[in-house]
Amino acid sequence: MDRITISVGGMTCGGCVKSVERALGNQPGVVASKAALENQNVSVEFDSALVTAAQLEQAIRKAGFSVPA
Repeated sequence: MDRITISVGGMTCGGCVKSVERALGNQPGVVASKAALENQNVSVEFDSALVTAAQLEQAIRKAGFSVPA
């Protein structure tokens, strides 16, 4: 398993945290995700044979949030 922390822009409440976690949880290969409102990021544990970091970032964007460079 791989782990990555991704910065997330636009999270303003607990509902946003759940939305980010749900979007990532729907991706194949994601074992766990934990978003942190105060840090504006999400930690993801995933199988890199099934999903890439770029795909995880795209899922966050599709959920309506930004991924700052």
